[in-house]
Amino acid sequence: MPIRLIVGLGNPGPRYADTRHNAGFWFVDRLAADRGSLFRAESRFEGEVARCVIGAVTCLLQKPLTFMNKSGGAVQKLAAFHRIPAPDILIVHDDLDLPVGTVRLKSGGGHGGHNGLRDLHRHLGADYARLRIGIGHPGVRDAVIGYVLERPSRDEEMAMRRAIDAALESVGDLVAGNWDQAVRRLHAPAAPDGEDET
Repeated sequence: MPIRLIVGLGNPGPRYADTRHNAGFWFVDRLAADRGSLFRAESRFEGEVARCVIGAVTCLLQKPLTFMNKSGGAVQKLAAFHRIPAPDILIVHDDLDLPVGTVRLKSGGGHGGHNGLRDLHRHLGADYARLRIGIGHPGVRDAVIGYVLERPSRDEEMAMRRAIDAALESVGDLVAGNWDQAVRRLHAPAAPDGEDET
């Protein structure tokens, strides 16, 4: 399953830039910067779009600027224009169900109550791939909205950034369609401090 479109989910504007809910934006911003790509506003696709060369493949990057709960329409427009089917799309998003700093790949499945994924399901179905960046859970359901829209602590942010670094190391495999290899790399237990992974 090669990946032709990588979408980071988040909310637009400086008010939300550093919040937990914008982990997807953090990822694609870092990926674009590492590859020397620039995002440009594309009003017809309701967001910012960049072209990113990864290995021998040119992949599209997108940041929908419609706010999280209406991300699906923006992604569907870009995917339809470039004739990219849902299985060739990777959605990068924050995940309450994973500990802070954990990163996991998933193909298909439910939206888990995530408002961005819920809207993507409405527009694309459920067959797209996901890169889940753990942000932890506040412990109380009523606190979730405030929690995701807050900036993480410094230690939490560092853990999230490290998770993004780890995920970026697998982007080449994902774009090339080496899903199993990317999963093995990202889901492997971390080596104890002071030991190298082999």
